[in-house]
Amino acid sequence: MKKWYQEMFVNYANEYDKEDFTRGTEGEVAFIEKEINYQKDVRILDIGCGTGRHAIELARRGYSVTGIDLSESMINKAREKAEIAEVEVNFEIADARNLPFENQFDLVIMICEGAFCLMETDEMNFQILESAARSLNKKGKFIFTALNGLFPLYNNVKDFINSNSIEKVSGEYKFDFMTFRDRSTHEVLDNEGNKRVLECEERYYVPSEITWLLKSLNFNKIDIYGCKLGEFSRDDELTTEDYEMLVIAEH
Repeated sequence: MKKWYQEMFVNYANEYDKEDFTRGTEGEVAFIEKEINYQKDVRILDIGCGTGRHAIELARRGYSVTGIDLSESMINKAREKAEIAEVEVNFEIADARNLPFENQFDLVIMICEGAFCLMETDEMNFQILESAARSLNKKGKFIFTALNGLFPLYNNVKDFINSNSIEKVSGEYKFDFMTFRDRSTHEVLDNEGNKRVLECEERYYVPSEITWLLKSLNFNKIDIYGCKLGEFSRDDELTTEDYEMLVIAEH
């Protein structure tokens, strides 16, 4: 039986590119470029690349990029978009928990909950971090976003549900303060315009958890910031009003 995050992306690639959260790509890529000092020889891995929006934009700017995603539909769409954009990106179908790379990349990115935070157990989420770390070379950098546990912790449940910072959900909603997991019923339209109802579950993390997990993977320098759509910045201090956090880790 497919998990909700597999079911969601079976026939969703066209609609995915219309979502509001996909509109910050250029600004996010500009930040990524700055983080690697615009060095065109940097080899980049995009985990949970979806339809390839970050990977294609990076390739357009002259970088060598590999993009992986669990969804065949999303990867096929990414390949189509790369061909239209006339850029070369190595798109592969792969499970982020068990990537076939070792010491191959200078930078790993995982933006907009690309796999991490979506898994049904904490162990599986950690496997994604392990896989990313294993894919990096010894001087590599890891940039990713994660759901900020300070947000629901600080805001009461009513404010959390009705907040403009998150997508609207329908049906039953439950946030578990013991496990930092939220369960919700989410409605999406597929490529044919058919409404699909999914029972979703996502894991939120507090900064201290992220720091501990990354230190256990031998990252020595870990910086965590607020995360604004299309406006990633090291000047953006993480607050309880940030739905996501931006994490930058280095060996």
